[in-house]
Amino acid sequence: MNESKYVSLAPRSLWMRQALDAGPQADAPALRGDQKLDVCVVGGGLSGLWSALHIARLEPSIRVGVVESDICGAGASGANGGFAMTWWPKFATLTKLMSTDDALRTARASEEAVREMGEFCRANGDDVEFAPAGWLWSATNTSQLASWDDVVTKLASLGESPFRVLTREEVVSMGASERHLGGVFEAGVATVQPALLVRSLRRAALAAGVSIWEETPMLGYEESSGAVKVRVPGATITTSQLILATNAWLARYAQIRRHLLVLGSDVVASAPARERLDAIGWTSGLAISDSRRLVHYYRTTNEGRVVFGKGGGRIGFRSSMNRSTWATALRGPEVIEQLRRTYPTMSDVPITNRWSGAVDYSADSMPFFGHLGESRRIHFGVGFSGNGVGPSLIAGKILASLALERDDEWARSPMIRTPGTRLPAEPFRFVGGTVVRAALRRKEAAQDQERKPSSLDVRLAGLDPTSFVG
Repeated sequence: MNESKYVSLAPRSLWMRQALDAGPQADAPALRGDQKLDVCVVGGGLSGLWSALHIARLEPSIRVGVVESDICGAGASGANGGFAMTWWPKFATLTKLMSTDDALRTARASEEAVREMGEFCRANGDDVEFAPAGWLWSATNTSQLASWDDVVTKLASLGESPFRVLTREEVVSMGASERHLGGVFEAGVATVQPALLVRSLRRAALAAGVSIWEETPMLGYEESSGAVKVRVPGATITTSQLILATNAWLARYAQIRRHLLVLGSDVVASAPARERLDAIGWTSGLAISDSRRLVHYYRTTNEGRVVFGKGGGRIGFRSSMNRSTWATALRGPEVIEQLRRTYPTMSDVPITNRWSGAVDYSADSMPFFGHLGESRRIHFGVGFSGNGVGPSLIAGKILASLALERDDEWARSPMIRTPGTRLPAEPFRFVGGTVVRAALRRKEAAQDQERKPSSLDVRLAGLDPTSFVG
């Protein structure tokens, strides 16, 4: 039997507050009374809702339901930066996990997923602030320059050119500050208001006949008589297939935890300052990130805010996932300082919101999908490694095909795999991770000051198996 614990994520992100203020939506009350389903999805975020929607569209007669411990989007799906990215920046990693042909197909599918997301947003009629303005992969100190060279060169040798190399002047003309020294542009990326996207998916799923029960935490499950019994407060759901789509919260399962590192990512949002953004030409919705390991990622909003995040925060210990650990941006002052360092013209603009979210980094920084334990009835997808908005649509297709036992390209995806690398057991993982994170911080601080980091910090930082790009 597998136990879980109800975890409410608060305070809410800017995105979630805006979504909650956007007006009433259809009720999804807590489950009261036993239910029988064909497919039960645990997790009302992007992956879970895409899975349910794909199932309902593929087989409309299927009884599919979603249980969410909080409200839909309360986890990472409503707390991220809203970058709908592809896997082209991770092409080198893809080629280590699969053949070159499969890597190309997988990267192309991720680009198509962003386009398909845009088509869904237009067809569904909800304004989720989807802006296909691309992504600037940049350098904010000299050590970061040319971080993209290997992947650009490799892709060019294969006849692919998703990136356009830019001069410093071109980078600055796109809305980056003078701190930016160079970069490449990828057109196939979009920004989105992620909580509004969740809200739109929720509405579409309900319209397609999916049952959604919010404030209904899964307490545990067990297989019995050819079915899975999912326990929730005061009720039991009997289902033929179970999809676990709770991202970082899947670290509670040993099979997954050995390949998963949960890290915090802290985010702040400025007050609207449209005139400042107009002055530097950052008006299109362009997504920007730098090339440090503890990545800085930033974008604008329709209101004229700057949302600025920093990866590589606190480290999860074992399967501990609680409100005090993951909801509050403990590095808020540091993130604000980095925003103002990167964009000095924003230095006197107030910060109105700060929040944090848990990021599920896999040992090789790519998602993995599979069956939990020996069962062929229990399916999961995890390890999005800071890039989950765009790939969540692919996750939904893979999980839907697994649950429906289809024989198609998604059921045969090379992303259905077990990572080859195992992370150390606790407490060595937590202690070692803390040491490596501290070394990364010192190394990157020195590089920001154009100083040479210590050789010890360089060696320790090199032990980090995760990456946002590369």
